[in-house]
Amino acid sequence: MSFEITVAKRLGEIDVALEMVAGDGATVLFGPSGVGKTSVLNMVAGLLRPDRGRIVVGGEMLFGTGVDVPIERRRAGYVFQEARLFPHQCVRANLTYGAAAGVDVTTVTGFLGIDDLLDRWPRSLSGGEARRVAIGRALLSDPAFLLLDEPLSSLDRARREEVMRGIEHIRDVLTLPILMVTHDPEEAERIGTRIVTMAR
Repeated sequence: MSFEITVAKRLGEIDVALEMVAGDGATVLFGPSGVGKTSVLNMVAGLLRPDRGRIVVGGEMLFGTGVDVPIERRRAGYVFQEARLFPHQCVRANLTYGAAAGVDVTTVTGFLGIDDLLDRWPRSLSGGEARRVAIGRALLSDPAFLLLDEPLSSLDRARREEVMRGIEHIRDVLTLPILMVTHDPEEAERIGTRIVTMAR
């Protein structure tokens, strides 16, 4: 599945622009904070409308001349920089919220290593555990592709490794296309099938 993204957006004093074509695997948008990497993810997801351009994923135009596919029809699994779990629901309920019919929950919880977390509450999770639960929730919606916004930020080395292995499994075993944002060169090199550098 390919990502074809040519977008431009004015955000206050910042001009966000990107032109790229990328195939299967994991495409990493790499660059310093403030260059618009997250804004690009939001445009692909449909949360932010470009001023102009086109977004085509897997041959389907999501945004372009006369086309702006609604968020719920884009089939994007989005994992935000913060886990954004529902605090009043246990991990099991967080995972199954919005889960697609027929998706195997135990397969997802197994490779993410979160089987033993299902009855816990979000406030009791470490940063790495919460991030893996957020990834699991995105996968259970049966997305066509996955958007990851700084999924390893603010984690210690051990937790980063846990989440990194989960992302590698998604890339290599599930072969789900990934568009990921990071400012960390080590993460970009390890995860990225290709790296797209964004600069001011």
